[in-house]
Amino acid sequence: MASTSASSIQKSFKYDVFLSFRGEDTRKNFVDHLYHALHQKGIITYKDGEKIEKGERIGDQLIESIEDSRFYIIVFSRNYASSSWCLDELVKIMECQKMTEHTAYPIFYDVEPTEVHKQSGLVGEAFEQVTRKRKRTLEDVNLEKENDVGRWKNALKEAADLAGMELKNTFNGHEAKFIQQIVQDISLKLHLIDLSVDRKLVGMETLVRGIISSLELDLNDVRMIGIKGIGGGGKTTLARAVFDHISIWFEGKSFVEDVREVSKGSLYGLKDLQKQILSSVLNDQNIVVAGVSDGKSMMKRMMPNRKFLVVLDDVDDIDQLEALAGEPCNAQLFS
Repeated sequence: MASTSASSIQKSFKYDVFLSFRGEDTRKNFVDHLYHALHQKGIITYKDGEKIEKGERIGDQLIESIEDSRFYIIVFSRNYASSSWCLDELVKIMECQKMTEHTAYPIFYDVEPTEVHKQSGLVGEAFEQVTRKRKRTLEDVNLEKENDVGRWKNALKEAADLAGMELKNTFNGHEAKFIQQIVQDISLKLHLIDLSVDRKLVGMETLVRGIISSLELDLNDVRMIGIKGIGGGGKTTLARAVFDHISIWFEGKSFVEDVREVSKGSLYGLKDLQKQILSSVLNDQNIVVAGVSDGKSMMKRMMPNRKFLVVLDDVDDIDQLEALAGEPCNAQLFS
């Protein structure tokens, strides 16, 4: 019996990300910046409008949007738990989180995970407000709303226990870098999902994931990985797949093909390849390289302290690596 391919069972979603947040706390600052950063990376994100928060109960349209989102970013702030709207939203998110296709990421903006888990501190004060309000209306709607309080508590506990990020403990509280890290994490997850349904890479998914994991893209240092194998074994295809899936996170990138042939086919081969790399990663077509030694010096001088990706395809000599790699990049692959 033929096996079912990943692409045939992969659920498609209308939204990549659903943002859950308390408007009065974060709509016009953190969430607005996060939304635009996600949008700039081509990540389709749902963020409700200001006028939609006025009702006490979340509507069917919002429920459908939650169900039709792959990832949830829950921005916990000091007044998040004071909103029955946010809490109902969170209950629905945690229900979907239990399904394999959905993943929730808690972001602790100006509160701590323990406050969310225990409903203590600022979160406890906010939660007390909404529960008092809910109890005052019990006479009108029987026990259904009383049960809501228990569901809210469970959802807060479950969300706080998930792997997430806390602003004050990440990048010393710098919001711009914090947002950049969130976007990078979501981008990586989305690209790995896309990878699993790429028919051109059947049988290579595990290898590509392994290489991406080994590169440790969140680290700010030089990473170099070699792909070794017999001719025609798929090294170039593998390197290209990795390049295509991670290049969006780099300031500059260059995929250098046929290194062996070009470097040995001409007296100026290595120098021309150095020029190609510098021109690509620096986005400057007017780069002039006088010679191989000059090219090495230019790479060391012009490429540090920035995030570049360079792939060298068909390398067969250490001199090629020394001339084209050296120590310029955050991530390098050669095959």
